[in-house]
Amino acid sequence: MRIAIVGAGAIGGYLGARLALSGVEVTLIARGAHLEAIMRDGLAVEYADGVREVARPALASADMAAVGPHDVVIVAVKAHALPALAGPMRALYGPDTTVVYAQNGIPWWYFYRHGGAHEGRRIEAVDPGGQIAAQVEIERVLGCVIYPAAAIARPGVIRHIEGNRFTLGEPDGSQSQRLLALAQCFTAAGLKAPARPDIRSEIWIKLWGNLSVNPISALTRATMDVILADPPARALLVAMMAEAQQVAEALDIRFPLSIERRLKMAEGIGAHKTSMLQDVEAARPTEVDALVGAVAELGRLVGVPTPHIDAVYATTKLLDHVVSGVRQVTG
Repeated sequence: MRIAIVGAGAIGGYLGARLALSGVEVTLIARGAHLEAIMRDGLAVEYADGVREVARPALASADMAAVGPHDVVIVAVKAHALPALAGPMRALYGPDTTVVYAQNGIPWWYFYRHGGAHEGRRIEAVDPGGQIAAQVEIERVLGCVIYPAAAIARPGVIRHIEGNRFTLGEPDGSQSQRLLALAQCFTAAGLKAPARPDIRSEIWIKLWGNLSVNPISALTRATMDVILADPPARALLVAMMAEAQQVAEALDIRFPLSIERRLKMAEGIGAHKTSMLQDVEAARPTEVDALVGAVAELGRLVGVPTPHIDAVYATTKLLDHVVSGVRQVTG
């Protein structure tokens, strides 16, 4: 199996390194100093227990057209980068290429092959103008929910913090041969890769924490442990999660655990800077639309009020504009 990782950053790099170390033919798509370091020294992963591994990918490049078609393309860039990349990524597709979207938040394909009342509906927050859907056949798509926490320590080096689960699933819920084959490939690389018949429920369980903790961390610059230990901040988390649960349940999602149980899971991560906080500190655009804006949009779709989510979305979106320079903000 020949696999391309588009976006060999913290999560994509960790996944690509694990696959390459297990013997999979991996191509890493990266850029800048990170790419230069990978080409020169390989891609290193440093673990919390002090272990360090160095993977040598089959190829590392910034040019997708140059590396050509692959069996599987794993897209590990931030969700807001997808519209611009959707066209160029077609160079990586052959007739039977599977495209795995390994992003946080509500995916652009959420209602495609859904089978429900909203079948085929586009979510503007994550696919503005339908730019992504126009460039990839839905039959290629495989869902993925990412659980590891990682960061780029320096060019060519990924710091793994915790977790190794990548839950996989077909948008239509089938247990396809390609799903099982990829899950087996991940498992052989030492990763947990359950193949779930209801990937959308898995998406909501992960999103439940991200839509609240991530923007609050960006707004306050606080790490997860500080947010969860602060009573007013924790109350805001609970209010946002309760609204999100009502939205999800209106879309026939059922949660197998309570809000407090989900927060207890987050407490186990400790003093971690969320990906959104890391983006703010680096003056990069954040995933606020996929994590928060999409949930607000879905709330409007199903008629569920989301006042706490709306307020946090508005303030975080403004922060995103100011910090990343997406547009000039005037008073």
